[in-house]
Amino acid sequence: MADEALEEAEAEAVEAQPEEGDFKPGETIHDISSIGGMYQNWFLDYASYVILERAVPAIEDGLKPVQRRILHAMKEMDDGRLNKVANIIGQTMQYHPHGDASIGDAIVNLGQKELLIDKQGNWGDVRTGDGAAAPRYIEARLSKFALDVVFNPETTEWQASYDGRKREPVTLPVKFPLLLAQGIEGIAVGLSTKIMPHNFRELCRASIDVLKGRDIILYPDFPTGGLCDISNYNNGVRGGKLRLRATIEKVDKTMLIIRDVPYGTTTTGVMESIVKASEANKIKIKKVVDNTAKDVEIQVHLPSGVSPDLTMDALYAFTDCEISISPNTCVIIDEKPRFVAVEDMLRLSTQKTLRLLERELEIRQDELQERWHSASLEKIFIENRIYRKIEECETWEQILETIDAGLKKYVRIDGERERANDTRIVLRRAITEEDLTRLTEIRIKRISKYDGFKADEYIQKLEAELEEVADNLANLTRYAIRYFEGLLKKYGDGKERKTELRTFDVVTAQKVAVANQKLYVNYQDGFVGYGLKKGGDENVKEVCACSDLDDIIAIKRDGSFVVSKIAEKTFVGKDILYAGVYNKNDDRLVYNMVYQDGPSGISYAKRFLVTGITRDKSYDLTKGGKGSKVLYLTANPNSESETVAVELSDKAPARIKKFDFDFAELAIKGKGSMGNIVTKQPVKKILFKERGDSTLGGREVFFDEVVGRLNNSGHGRFLGTFDTEDTVLAVYKDGSYELTAPDPTIHFNMRDLLLLRKFDEDVVINAVYLEGETKTHFVKRFRIETSTQAKRFLFIPETKGTHLLVATCGVAPEIELKVQKEKKGEKLTERLHLHEFIDVKGWKAQGNKLNYFKVLSVELLTDEGPEPERKQQARRKGPATIPRPNGAAAEAAPLPEHEGPVDISPEEVERAQALLRKPKSQLGLGF
Repeated sequence: MADEALEEAEAEAVEAQPEEGDFKPGETIHDISSIGGMYQNWFLDYASYVILERAVPAIEDGLKPVQRRILHAMKEMDDGRLNKVANIIGQTMQYHPHGDASIGDAIVNLGQKELLIDKQGNWGDVRTGDGAAAPRYIEARLSKFALDVVFNPETTEWQASYDGRKREPVTLPVKFPLLLAQGIEGIAVGLSTKIMPHNFRELCRASIDVLKGRDIILYPDFPTGGLCDISNYNNGVRGGKLRLRATIEKVDKTMLIIRDVPYGTTTTGVMESIVKASEANKIKIKKVVDNTAKDVEIQVHLPSGVSPDLTMDALYAFTDCEISISPNTCVIIDEKPRFVAVEDMLRLSTQKTLRLLERELEIRQDELQERWHSASLEKIFIENRIYRKIEECETWEQILETIDAGLKKYVRIDGERERANDTRIVLRRAITEEDLTRLTEIRIKRISKYDGFKADEYIQKLEAELEEVADNLANLTRYAIRYFEGLLKKYGDGKERKTELRTFDVVTAQKVAVANQKLYVNYQDGFVGYGLKKGGDENVKEVCACSDLDDIIAIKRDGSFVVSKIAEKTFVGKDILYAGVYNKNDDRLVYNMVYQDGPSGISYAKRFLVTGITRDKSYDLTKGGKGSKVLYLTANPNSESETVAVELSDKAPARIKKFDFDFAELAIKGKGSMGNIVTKQPVKKILFKERGDSTLGGREVFFDEVVGRLNNSGHGRFLGTFDTEDTVLAVYKDGSYELTAPDPTIHFNMRDLLLLRKFDEDVVINAVYLEGETKTHFVKRFRIETSTQAKRFLFIPETKGTHLLVATCGVAPEIELKVQKEKKGEKLTERLHLHEFIDVKGWKAQGNKLNYFKVLSVELLTDEGPEPERKQQARRKGPATIPRPNGAAAEAAPLPEHEGPVDISPEEVERAQALLRKPKSQLGLGF
């Protein structure tokens, strides 16, 4: 019976569903008989409500409904004094039907932006994440900026509140790009918005540029400060990305200080992320201390032997010291959510402000015209004693008619025909009954004390204001520009940019990961990993330190190799010959190898790089024949060559069974190259004999002044070619110098750096400095006499007020001095060649004094000279034959392919061209 009842109910529900032609297009049909029907109607209604009424701001004023209602309630309560936030919440609940908690959170959020609300009490701190005190303890009122910019009842569109008892604004007439100034974030149903805050002063200037028809560009400015990479900002639309970094200061070798936190994070969150990374062995720290008070200060103490530069990179890679934000500028336009670029949003806001200013001017013009109209009628009514003529009138109608007739003798309506010698005042509108009634309400006391002279002054003032308003309406753009300039002047103090725009280098986790593990290899059984030693196997050997983010390369005896992600224990194949950490970007690690081809028995030598690999895929370094094996293999971190001793088998028919082979004669090729023939005879053994030089030469080092880092990839200014022992010379604005290795992990603060170049023992530093105590200028020239690296040496006195003015390593430096030679003498400009003024002395010498009464300015006229030249070295793939010592027979090798440019003298070019001009029969080529 129950099943039958259920079937009948389902049948009735089906019959009750509307047919296709039963409703009009666009009509909402609440079909509750199916999940699809309920989803299409109720869920979409809810989603639309959340988008329009809760989460996404309107383009007109840049406010969410709750923010708009809070500001409206505060305006109603405004009497110039502070109000308890609890009272503001209660007032707002008349308009916002979603509870006091949401209103309180929104008030605190508005107050922390420090633009629309003046605060008193503990309102929390966005930097530390501390919450505000309870609403009954904190107070607020509208700021002067909010009162000037946000409100105007006469230009506000009103609507009934949710219960119909009150009226509230549809949108507030905000005459400023408030949405871009404050930023906003909201999550709706199937939609979200995230608009970044921007700088107040920059928004005012950008609005002025829009009014002037100029191009604009806007970038975020966060209240927490820090660094921001806007390379992929994409005008704030979907798909863009911001990278935010904390400012980290390197105090010394044992401590880093974090001076601010990225927007959206807190000091507590940053500290927790640092501790978490330390516990995961991603960074090495001794302790982290939060000393934040007025300014953010998080001290990161480092253990001895840990690089502060590498730790700085690790903080950016593994902690909240660097985060990324994906902006999504979604706003409500014409009752629909729209995705708009930041610049377009500013243009819309500026045009809206222009219309609001125009509307305010029109309202002001109407008010002034009404006041002028009333003042003019009152003046005529009193001065011409029209009030006496109404004494004999018996009815109200007669009184009005008498006044109207009396006024018309002295006034006429704009457009009315003029009389001859007409001196009547021209009114801007007709006289109404309300005007006449107002005249009858003038008291006798006011008539008796009426001052015609003051009345004329008042009317003239109104006429001047009307002319000014009319001029502003005729030149509305000019008026709007003055309006934004006024905002900038009145409210722009103290609103300078806090966030520094920078371009960040990419910090890869593999490069900065702490070597927190040891790599072990079981050569016999074919296992690699950092957990092998725990088994206690005697065949397990420690290879090197590594991190748990590294890749491992393992080359086996048969000439195959594989690259795998490091783990506790990974099987890569038995008979491992070499294992180590693999870095795919290392173009200096060269492998020298000799292998025997199985089918032919011929031994080949090759030098190769391992690039372009796929993880966990097996590759073959030999020709791939069965029975092939590696006879000799080394990995050379800086492309060093080597000489090996080759000993042939006793059964080999060759007369000379021992000879040397030099890998320097081979060119560096890819991992798939065959190599050159070493011998066709069976080989007994190959032994290392002598280490050679780096065949790739020194590393070319560049300095990227944008990010303040050295690199080997060609970004920035070329410093030179560096060998192992070469160093970098850095001269700082505080009067110190430092020698460092050309390490790409070192950070150089561009605000402190004055000069950076490759160090040369013969280089002379030319410096001009002001001694603080005597206020005397000195010139000194010296060579670097110290050799300690990564330590600053101060070459000017440590007295208070002493500072460096000029420093250069130029060959013939020249400066321009603006001086005063005597106490009352005139100001002169002189030029001085430093290399002629003083000889080279020790780096601790005081230098020679500039003997002038007063030095007003010092300017360097010469630069550091041309950049070092990049040498293009010729490279060949090796000789056609391999020479053998002691008269050993040379075995033919493949002719090399030409690779790279070869230096050819002009004489050789001319000789070659002369040969080509000869007949072929004279060339001896056999044809």
